[in-house]
Amino acid sequence: MLELPLLLIVIVGAALVFDYTNGANDTGNVIATVIATRALTPKQAVVMAAVFNFIGALMGTAVAMTVVSGIVNIEKISPGSGDVTALAGCKFLVLAAVLGAIAWNVLTWLLGLPSSSSHALVGGLIGAGIAYGGFGMLKVGSIMTKVVVPIFASPLAGLLVGYGATLGLTWLSVRARPRPANRLFRRLQIFSSLVMAFSHGMNDAQKTMGLIALALYIFKRNPELAMPLWVKLACATVMVLGTVTGGWRIVKTLGSKFFRMEPIHGFAIQTASALVIEGATHFGAPISTTHVISSAVLGAGSVRSLSAVRWKVAGRMVTAWFLTLPAAALVGALMFWLLTALFI
Repeated sequence: MLELPLLLIVIVGAALVFDYTNGANDTGNVIATVIATRALTPKQAVVMAAVFNFIGALMGTAVAMTVVSGIVNIEKISPGSGDVTALAGCKFLVLAAVLGAIAWNVLTWLLGLPSSSSHALVGGLIGAGIAYGGFGMLKVGSIMTKVVVPIFASPLAGLLVGYGATLGLTWLSVRARPRPANRLFRRLQIFSSLVMAFSHGMNDAQKTMGLIALALYIFKRNPELAMPLWVKLACATVMVLGTVTGGWRIVKTLGSKFFRMEPIHGFAIQTASALVIEGATHFGAPISTTHVISSAVLGAGSVRSLSAVRWKVAGRMVTAWFLTLPAAALVGALMFWLLTALFI
């Protein structure tokens, strides 16, 4: 059987790999619009996103606590010391969940689809939890309110707020001359992109923090579900590395494939997305930044005209949204069965 301290190292390493793929997969969400409107160069946008992702990742733990205690029943994860097989199995649960999420993140990244890392992680946890202890392992009520409802509510909120913000700004600037208006909105968009990057780091990095905290608790390296400083710093740093090195396929999808974007759209999209994400983070909901900003893009494009939006691309993206949870759950369950078969 695999040495348990080594297994903890592997789990933390795998969680940080997930954090990296999260940063790489979600880079497009943060910087696509600011690049598409030429408010910032790609290099400037990446540096900005990296810095404010890092700062945001160190703020708060509400989302982390939802991930660590709102998906599976913690009291059923840590059996008595006499049941060695079950004890080893519960520790493989976390690793299987991470591997399931990573697999889905990598696949959607290769396809250039802005899928949800959040729901990939939750799906991996759900699948591994069911494989370990059946459906009784799940906190169904919490999953419904923190995961299932946001799956539908967050895209709707992004769509409506993005549409409303774009419509309102268009009405306010209807008499403005195009060149000065574009110059103003490019400057405003720099500020909104900073807020968006901060919001992304604050919500998304906490998901990996929660996973590592759960592993530390199971291995009895942490007496309670707390977030050590080293966990926060590690997750923030790795997410920054993902931001710097990945995400260009998704930048292209969000920044150019839906509709021709102007500075007013970019500012409206980022402002609307940041408002929705900040609100969700305040309530500890691990909302998908991908869902929110992608829907805000659709809302902003719809103001111009429904035909201005490339709905075929949007349809592929929505398909990926709804496939994420069950697909990651399936992979998480398969990973759990494979790991336990090989090492127990």
